[in-house]
Amino acid sequence: MRTIFAGLALAAALMGAAPASAQTSAPIGVSYQPSLYWALPFHYANVKGWWKDVGLAPNFTTFPAGAPQIAAAPSKSWDVGGTGSVPAVLGAVRFNILTIGITNDESKTNAMMVRGERFDAIKANPQLLKGQRLLLTTNSTVDYASRKCLVKMGLAANDMQFVNLGQAQIITALTSNNGDFAGVWAPNTYTLEERAGARYLCSGGDADAIVPGALIVRGDFAKERPDDVAKFLAVYLRGWSWAKANPAEARTLALDFYKQGGLEVSARAMDQEFALRPTFGLDEQLKIMTRGAAGSTVDGWFSEIGKFITEVGTIPANPDAKNYITDDFLKRVAADPKLKAFATEFDKK
Repeated sequence: MRTIFAGLALAAALMGAAPASAQTSAPIGVSYQPSLYWALPFHYANVKGWWKDVGLAPNFTTFPAGAPQIAAAPSKSWDVGGTGSVPAVLGAVRFNILTIGITNDESKTNAMMVRGERFDAIKANPQLLKGQRLLLTTNSTVDYASRKCLVKMGLAANDMQFVNLGQAQIITALTSNNGDFAGVWAPNTYTLEERAGARYLCSGGDADAIVPGALIVRGDFAKERPDDVAKFLAVYLRGWSWAKANPAEARTLALDFYKQGGLEVSARAMDQEFALRPTFGLDEQLKIMTRGAAGSTVDGWFSEIGKFITEVGTIPANPDAKNYITDDFLKRVAADPKLKAFATEFDKK
């Protein structure tokens, strides 16, 4: 009997060490865009069973881009997720969507590209871009980066003809010689390099345009279930923590994830993804989101994004970042010893 009681005590102790009971998993709607680097933590969590560890049962909804993702918010088809910073600001203005963390810094992977045979002439004289058609997805991070690039190259932000297309359509156009200039985000950048011989003309990083990705939540859901929002963040943060500690397996799973989303990329392209897109652990997230007298680092990034969306007429005024960016849920993770340990387990390995 003593052995049985000892075993029961050990089992109880182990259950107590988990962030949440796996027997009471709560449903949560998670939205994202497939075959994108910043969505990898969702895939890692699926493979490793981390959602169950914190007591969440995700239902995934995917969108081809951020704009339709945000537009679906009023239907409550999703509760939390990841998206680009431009859609995140639009969502804040239109649907009370909160930004609760940063997925990655994708400044270097939102870029203007040009067919290889035209690269040298354009690079030598960017004025040749005037009046040319730029195929891109409007109201997106690459829209923002491309306009910043044009200014960096000495043109006006509207000197090119912006043609609104989905990213898949842009790839088809350039690979079939139906376009010379494109605004795309990774991994589509690598696809155009490999399939169309396209070259980078300018990235957001080149134009000093910080392009953060956003972790988001519907405002009503945040009020109703704040603890589950914190658990969602803990799972996401654990994904990057694990990936940094296990780079080889992380890349293998990433290639599988992209393929599941209908996009096959090379191992070289995946290496670029990991090299060019900084991610942030819990302490780093809190640091860039902590507000001083002039606001936080993240406030500054998103204020620039809001300024762009206002200037192009998508929204009437640039919203105050303090009204839709919050570190409250990151602080919940940090304040809960079990949840914090779960989110940061691999940070020092």
